[in-house]
Amino acid sequence: MTSARIELAEQMVPRYTSYPTAPHFGPAVDPATYRNWLSQLSPCTTLSLYLHVPFCAAMCAYCGCHTKVVRKHEPVDAYRDRLIAEIDLIAGLTTARRVRHLHWGGGTPTMLRSEGLAAVVERIALRFGLAEGAEHAIELDPRQVTRELGRDLARIGVNRASLGVQDLNPHVQTAIGRIQPYETVAAAVDHLRSAGIDAISFDLMYGLPHQSEADLLDTIVRATKLGPDRIALFGYAHVPWFKTHQRLIDDKALADPNGRFGQASAARQALVAMGYRAIGLDHFALPDDTLVSAAEGGHLKRNFQGYSVDDADALIGLGASAIGKLPQGYVQNAPDIAGYQRAIDQGLPATVRGLALSQEDRMRAAVIEQLMCGFGTDLAATADQFGFAPALFDDDLERLQPLEREGLVSRDGRKIRVLEPGQPFVRVVASIFDAHLAKAGRHSAAV
Repeated sequence: MTSARIELAEQMVPRYTSYPTAPHFGPAVDPATYRNWLSQLSPCTTLSLYLHVPFCAAMCAYCGCHTKVVRKHEPVDAYRDRLIAEIDLIAGLTTARRVRHLHWGGGTPTMLRSEGLAAVVERIALRFGLAEGAEHAIELDPRQVTRELGRDLARIGVNRASLGVQDLNPHVQTAIGRIQPYETVAAAVDHLRSAGIDAISFDLMYGLPHQSEADLLDTIVRATKLGPDRIALFGYAHVPWFKTHQRLIDDKALADPNGRFGQASAARQALVAMGYRAIGLDHFALPDDTLVSAAEGGHLKRNFQGYSVDDADALIGLGASAIGKLPQGYVQNAPDIAGYQRAIDQGLPATVRGLALSQEDRMRAAVIEQLMCGFGTDLAATADQFGFAPALFDDDLERLQPLEREGLVSRDGRKIRVLEPGQPFVRVVASIFDAHLAKAGRHSAAV
């Protein structure tokens, strides 16, 4: 890479799974605000539910999630009861009932055990209901997937599973504290497919400690033999100031910007050569996958789970730290389990912060999503759609000029196109249109 591109790769910018991003949420959005917003949703509002389970059996050194290690059932069972109570609480505050997407994240959602998962889904079905054909997805640790669990997940309606694979090389797994042989992953896939769960996604990572380009390509070759229909390829975000357990990872074992860029580029080329279509910045899907048709049709979305076909009108977050998005703005639950549980026990939404969206926020969110999903945007058309003069973007266009000179983006009037060499830097391009960026927060490297 040129020195200019190395500087871009090292820039600390958001992943833009939302706009404005979570560091800009504040306490002005409180439980009363959330109650009011929920009451304004109509019965016709389509919903996506996200359920966060903040427990794991062991902590992985690379992890950036809101989670904690537990070895007893009691705290997990108590949390399950609060999740059920929160479902009842939220259902009583809104007339919206049309759930089109349900996503379990964590942590490790299966820490609830089969009976806990079933109890929560039963309450969702009772209080909300799941639309016919709804996507019901869950994030899984392959080390915990048994044949019995696969059957139990299918029984409660799970139809997509996302497996955290990361890397299949023993020395990298040792460095990140996650020993997970290939045979374990292959068995998990077999258990899920035997139960009828055929939609399977893998999460892979580059930039891990002691991981070489050859290691990453070896992982890709072996992982793709298992036939996942989607692969997410994430760059490891080393943020030890935010996740202190990442201090277990030796900074000197991490690739430099050139190395990370090389890994990402080589992985992208390998996945495309194996028949996967590149989707946005870091997702890949087989040609008949709905992500591909959404991308080709200009309907691809980006949310807290990454690239998605989820076009629901509102996202309701359930559980500690869970983030929701309503037409009026963002809300986030208390990140600490004790604080979350206290609020639910008091019959209150666990909201501790959020952000009310201005019309300019909505416009800039649209621009950023267009860039992140389709590598292009028409600023004049988007400004007109939201009732603004296109001149509002003039300062942003000035800041775009160095990227134009570097051959990463092209501009035709107010139409922006991220060129192929610039696509790995699309987060940097998006950040130019982020009016909040300078105000708060630290982020991960752009590449």
